[in-house]
Amino acid sequence: MEFPVRCFTCGAVIAQHYEKYRELLKDKGPEAALDELGLDRFCCRRMFLAHVDLVDRVLKYPRT
Repeated sequence: MEFPVRCFTCGAVIAQHYEKYRELLKDKGPEAALDELGLDRFCCRRMFLAHVDLVDRVLKYPRT
């Protein structure tokens, strides 16, 4: 749902890079964007590449 604050594997704080990553994706590919952010670990890169933003889809449904 929301982007995780920490990497699930190594525990590094990565959430502060998410908005900048989204902006960089418009101009560059994912590899170049992650390189520019300085994310070198494969586990942290996986967190960005595998994230699916579902908040907009879930908000359509009322709470029960």
